Formats: sequence, structure tokens, C-alpha cells
Amino acid sequence: MKSQRNTTTSEMQNNCKNVAAILKAISHPQRLMILCHLEKGAKTVGELEKLCGGSQSSISQFLKLMKLEAMLTSEKRGLFVYYRIHDPKMKKLVLSLYKIFCK
Repeated sequence: MKSQRNTTTSEMQNNCKNVAAILKAISHPQRLMILCHLEKGAKTVGELEKLCGGSQSSISQFLKLMKLEAMLTSEKRGLFVYYRIHDPKMKKLVLSLYKIFCK
């Protein structure tokens, strides 16, 4: 049987601070909607605009902020920029939230 290392109080406090920062960063309904759609795959601003019902400027602004916070990454393909979730842990978190609240 594989033994698990116990998390120290200091490590747990640090982890809690990190998780709290992530939860704060995604606590806006429009950000959550964007992340739910990006969990399914990379999308352009135009695609997210249609899916989320927001304006192009508001979607672009949210994407820019989430990219600065290292939540998203982008890739230019031809004339379009595709955004996707950067961190696999964030993708798992969004999928878990989706399963709990949207199914």
C-alpha cells in the first residue's frame, strides 16, 4: 500500500491561499460561463460571444484579464485567436462545478 505524505499546516495554509485566489478570480458569472465553454475546447472571441451572450468588448476584456492571471492561454490560427484553459487543475475544477451545478 502506498503511503501518503501528510500535508503540514504551513503547506495547507499556502494551498488554501492559492485556492481562495483562484475562487475569487472565477467568482464572476461571465467568467464562469466562459470557462465552462472553454472546458469543452478552444474557442474564439466570436464563438464565446455567441455562446455566452455577452458583447465582444466584455468577452475580450474578461479573456484578457484571465490570460494575465495565467488561467488561459491563446494561440493564433490564421486570422483568429483561440483561447483555452491553461492549467489542467482549473479544467478539472470547472468540470467539477459544471457536473455539480449544471447537470
